[in-house]
Amino acid sequence: MTGRERTAKVILLITGGAGFIGSNFIRYILRHHKNYKVINLDKLTYAGNLENLKDIEKDKRYRFVKGDILKAKGKWLKAKGVDAIINFAAESHVDRSIIDSADFIQTNIVGTQALLEAAREAKIKRYIQISTDEVYGSLGKTGSFTEKTPLSPNSPYSASKAAADMLVRAYCQTHRFPGIITRCSNNYGPYQFPEKFIPLMITNALEGKPLPVYGDGLNVRDWIFVDDHCSAIDAILHKGKNGEVYNIGGNSEKRNIDVVKKIIGIIGHIRVGAYNYTPLQLKFVADRKGHDRRYAIDSTKIKKEIGWKPKYDFDKGLEMTIDWYLKNKEWWQKIKSGEYKRYYKKVYGRG
Repeated sequence: MTGRERTAKVILLITGGAGFIGSNFIRYILRHHKNYKVINLDKLTYAGNLENLKDIEKDKRYRFVKGDILKAKGKWLKAKGVDAIINFAAESHVDRSIIDSADFIQTNIVGTQALLEAAREAKIKRYIQISTDEVYGSLGKTGSFTEKTPLSPNSPYSASKAAADMLVRAYCQTHRFPGIITRCSNNYGPYQFPEKFIPLMITNALEGKPLPVYGDGLNVRDWIFVDDHCSAIDAILHKGKNGEVYNIGGNSEKRNIDVVKKIIGIIGHIRVGAYNYTPLQLKFVADRKGHDRRYAIDSTKIKKEIGWKPKYDFDKGLEMTIDWYLKNKEWWQKIKSGEYKRYYKKVYGRG
């Protein structure tokens, strides 16, 4: 995508756009590029929630299509005039992959291949594969993942994402395909599915439920506020080089137990009636199988080559996130009860 195309009419296909990061990215793109149109292709599995985009569903630049990347076709992409694809579509929860990895193999690997082939047939100008730092495996007490770190996935989820990355790389090498891979650290922010670590801790605290922490709570993650991830993808969309991998990180390494304590402190400081919370409800549970000990991302490449850097530090981002969950109780309570599924039927019917 060139500078000229930033001022021309551009149609983006965002797959998995009803999920956490995808929906935030759609909102980000429409906010920063007035001449862009977005087609949101989403299968609407358990984490796909159209209420994530309720505020823009009437925007003439936005269109939702219920569909599966496994059935992607080049003719359809051509007919819609798609210029670029950003592939967020994925089964993404590690715990679910440990229980049953079949859907992860189908969506994350086979689905990516189908989308790549459709994009190649349609001669798409740019394709961005949204991956994860989990493909690198686990770090010791020191060091960071760079783009040259060998892939060493330790869960069925991360293995499926690593396989998808290799497919994208192969298409770039074999077909001179205009693909780019991004590998980001752990995201947090508005609209994140409540079974993920930070929103689970926040919503459980607000409900007065125990806060389950795996193992000893000393696992380390490198956190990034979702809006910073979106700005990085936007920068790569327009300035990235085909065939490259870009790591994206927030420079915010935190132990899980410290994140939980910080959430408790902020919610306790807010003091919202029944939302008062005591540390007595923190509960250590049996560790996850194959639980990676530490992640840390080196984002030097994207900073030097593209000029991107994160805007939000962890404390500010976490305060904003907690504030959002406080103000949007109905959103996450519906998800936890499963009621959000009625929204799709009401607005778009059963088709």
